[in-house]
Amino acid sequence: MGGGSQPIPNASCAPVQFALIVAALEDKIVQHAVVTILNQIYEEDFRGFCYGFRPGRSQHQALDALYVAITRKKVSFVLDADIRGFFDNLDRGWLLKFLQHRVADPRMLRLIQKWLEAGVMEEGEWKDTEIGTPQGSVISPLLANIYLHYVFDLWVDAWRKKCAHGDVVVVRYADDNVLGFQYQTDADRFLSDFRERLGKFGLELHPDKTRRIEFGRSAERDRKRKGEGKPETFDFLGFSHISGKDRNGNFAVKRHTISKRLRGKLAEIKQQLRQRMHEPVAETGKWLKSVVRGYFNYHAVPGNGNSLRVFRFRVTRLWRQVLRRRGQRAYLNWARMRQLEERWIPGPCVLHPWPGARFDAIHPR
Repeated sequence: MGGGSQPIPNASCAPVQFALIVAALEDKIVQHAVVTILNQIYEEDFRGFCYGFRPGRSQHQALDALYVAITRKKVSFVLDADIRGFFDNLDRGWLLKFLQHRVADPRMLRLIQKWLEAGVMEEGEWKDTEIGTPQGSVISPLLANIYLHYVFDLWVDAWRKKCAHGDVVVVRYADDNVLGFQYQTDADRFLSDFRERLGKFGLELHPDKTRRIEFGRSAERDRKRKGEGKPETFDFLGFSHISGKDRNGNFAVKRHTISKRLRGKLAEIKQQLRQRMHEPVAETGKWLKSVVRGYFNYHAVPGNGNSLRVFRFRVTRLWRQVLRRRGQRAYLNWARMRQLEERWIPGPCVLHPWPGARFDAIHPR
């Protein structure tokens, strides 16, 4: 059942490859079954602000919840907290203790422990690991959620009820946490307490990626009064969140695709276009159509139109460069290129409703 967890002795190539494939498949099947059972148990326990890797929940629901929390609650400061190397530093001993709170079957606990101790394959060499959970396994995201449920979720829920003097909002997606505070004193005290809390479980905040910033309804006014310029921005689930105003001059959270993510996707497309240089134009067009459509399916949120238009234009330009090189011609006029663009590359359009509308539909009051 868990045969793929152990290194396989040297043997001829064919038997080793076959054993690895079959054992990995068996592990995946069993892990799927265990995840189904554990989900039935822990879905009753997980907090509402936990969105990552849960049935019926998505990244866009987490984004909606964050938008609604910041715009409807009294938020003046945002804490963007990043746990350094969470999956690599998760304490297995604590995880097994947490599991024992809700899982009584010793066979299931032994099975999970065996998966945790499976080790990793790095550059063809098998290495044992004493801490962390294997990334990429079927069960790893759920185990991470269970760990953070006890280390973070239950604790922060109690903290904001007992220690905070103002509103505190929380949204967590896997190990990515964003918190909003009404008062700076609450934000600073929480950050100190959070560091101490994580230290008890062998974790720490990333010093360069954890920031407390002014952000919210009064942030622009307060920073202008102090001569500090516009409010800082923060990133969450692929979007840069900007404290701004709508057309009527009211406070709004603007969301744009993170520049680094956009550049990374374009670099990936550029490399693959070069590999497809000699394919028929129609084949490349179909591929680009699916890639751009998939990108828009995630990033086409209200207010992100400029980023979508930039992405489409640059994809078209990359394709034109490849076509010019393939044809060994220095010139491919833009009129012809626009025809190909209109034929194959989807135009940018908003595919998601406003966050508040979708949030209210999913969580009717």
